[in-house]
Amino acid sequence: MASPPCGHGNFDSGLEIKTRSVEQTLIPLVSQITTLINHKDRPKKSERTLVAIHRVGQAVNAAVGRFVAVGEAIAAENHELKDEMGHACFEARRAGDAIAQLTDVGPAAPDAHVTVFSDRTGMVKAARLLLSSVTKVLVLADRIVIKQIVTSRNKVLVTLDHLERVSTFQEFVQIFSQFGNEMVEFAHLTGDRQNDLKDEKKKAKMAAARAVLEKCTMMLLTASKTCLRHPDCESARINKDGVFQRMRCALEQVIEIVTEARSGGENKVVPASVSSGIRDYKASVECLRDHLHASPPDGVGGRLEALVERTEDFTDSAYTGHEQRQVILGMCQLARQDARQLLHAWTRAQSVHAGEATEDLEVAVAKSCQSVGELGRELHKVAVGRASDTLRVHGEHSPLRALKAAGGEGNLEAVVQHCRTLTEQKEQLVENCRLLCHVSGTEPLEITCSHAEENFHVIGPQIISAAQTLALHPSSKIAKENLEVFCEAWESQLGDMALLVREINDVLEGKRGDKRPYLSLPRPGKHSANLKTTKAVKLDAEEQSSMAKLGLELRLLSSDVDAEVDKWEEQEHEVVRHSQSLASMAYNMHLFTRGEGLLKTTLDLFHQAEVVSEEGLQLTSSLQVFCTQLVGEEKSCVMCEVDKLAAMCQQLQTEVRTPAQGKTATFQKVDSSIQKTRAVLTVVANLLPVCNKLNRKPSLVLPGAAQVREKQSGFATGLARAP
Repeated sequence: MASPPCGHGNFDSGLEIKTRSVEQTLIPLVSQITTLINHKDRPKKSERTLVAIHRVGQAVNAAVGRFVAVGEAIAAENHELKDEMGHACFEARRAGDAIAQLTDVGPAAPDAHVTVFSDRTGMVKAARLLLSSVTKVLVLADRIVIKQIVTSRNKVLVTLDHLERVSTFQEFVQIFSQFGNEMVEFAHLTGDRQNDLKDEKKKAKMAAARAVLEKCTMMLLTASKTCLRHPDCESARINKDGVFQRMRCALEQVIEIVTEARSGGENKVVPASVSSGIRDYKASVECLRDHLHASPPDGVGGRLEALVERTEDFTDSAYTGHEQRQVILGMCQLARQDARQLLHAWTRAQSVHAGEATEDLEVAVAKSCQSVGELGRELHKVAVGRASDTLRVHGEHSPLRALKAAGGEGNLEAVVQHCRTLTEQKEQLVENCRLLCHVSGTEPLEITCSHAEENFHVIGPQIISAAQTLALHPSSKIAKENLEVFCEAWESQLGDMALLVREINDVLEGKRGDKRPYLSLPRPGKHSANLKTTKAVKLDAEEQSSMAKLGLELRLLSSDVDAEVDKWEEQEHEVVRHSQSLASMAYNMHLFTRGEGLLKTTLDLFHQAEVVSEEGLQLTSSLQVFCTQLVGEEKSCVMCEVDKLAAMCQQLQTEVRTPAQGKTATFQKVDSSIQKTRAVLTVVANLLPVCNKLNRKPSLVLPGAAQVREKQSGFATGLARAP
């Protein structure tokens, strides 16, 4: 944690803060301490100043007292932390008392009384002790959270072992029910931890591991049932063993992230990427300006060769065309040539004892950075282009359909043939993910690409073993269901890869994937009181799984809307502003289906859905103003879609304002709310490019933003009253 910016002492506690919750808890304390240290030390203190200092000091002491009481209660319940926590609490209380004494600066205080004004060093010492001890208490309390996650994981592992050894359906159903409850608890604990982590790389790794556990839970159910139904089937056993092994690896990865343990080698290490190589090379090149008196910069050439070596994943690929290969090799050669010229320019600048970079050196630095930048853009174009082509070709899922049909007919020869096709597709997708990892641009995205590569690598053979089982037992309903589950996991991974390609493009174009301006929940009391009659609950793992497809569709639609919005030249246009908000809210709802983000309960989701309906009606108003500038067929086409949007927003508003009693009704309301939100986003995504095209027509004179706002209230009122 960074020290607060006050010039009277370093308040760094010496403890690394890894979670946002601990950091946010400390911020008010740091602010109050800074107020005490940075007060104006004037010879004459006003009564107002004395009272303010006294109040802050007393507030700090009272807060410390409450805080310490909680810490002592934690210590009493966790004996392994009793001594450490007790000492930290004692130090915090002592520091709080010292601050209270030093801020006792009321007018009645005797002249000889030692105060914050007369003992600034004492105040700094007490403040440092307080911050250090409070941070220690928080970090120790955080250990309890880690312990809860580890304990939850251990419970899951024990039940997982029992599940693997069951021999009857009755026993399996009983234990799987317990396993489901334990997985829900583990998912909630790890989800909260993931959102709390400050390190983006760790968050990405945690998200990847949790996604594996989420998808594998359903696979484990059907794979185990298939194995129980056909105990002598080798392919069924292989299928089941693969799921159990994958779940154990994912559980271990979560614990390694949470406890910061060293990996035992099970987890895949993300290889060095072209993006990181370009960053390293540019940094070493930029440093040459400031190191004219240093020894020869051998590191520049070495970094460039390391970068060129990473491009071999592109040039050695069987899927890279001859022309593309020659372009990449030519760009690498140009980068080497520019690097040699750069070193010559640096040597000349050093030989003339230049005090600063010469013009030749500046030009050489710029050319060298430009050449590797162009190489990076070319590799990005190749990786994204190939991934997009692959997704387009394989988006129809024809090998999966053929496998399911052949398995259902018991045609082993056809299954073998279609398995070869799927294996080829898998190898192509794995390589695409590897190339995307090279150009992803950020470490979290590199981790996500590596995770996607591993998923394709693992799920492909699992589909094959499931298909072989069905072919051996074509009349088995459970074997058919099992193959369906693994095929759905494959299709879901293809959808995730499509999102990944878009996010990588966003990074290249300077738009971060996490760019979401709308992040706050609706304020309580702002919306319909009917929402309060619905009990706020969280979705369990099974419900989240069933929502996953809808959530993914929302994410894709929100990306579509963002992409269309970015094409508008007039970014302050009312249509753009409302569309951006709708895309952001849809993204929040997508996160809810994954058990992540700001929307924690169904009530949060319903609040968000109502805001979507209101924002949609505001967009409808803006679009109706827009249509007043149109004539003829253009106007009737756009108005038709606008009317459809208004109707959908009203349907969504009615849906979320209708009370739902009971778990089943609440879940149905969640499903319906998300589906209606998806319908709203679909219309918006279709309207935006049409309106943008019309907006650019020279003959179209649009009203300004102020005029639009003047007319909006009337339109909104009319829409609200519409039947």
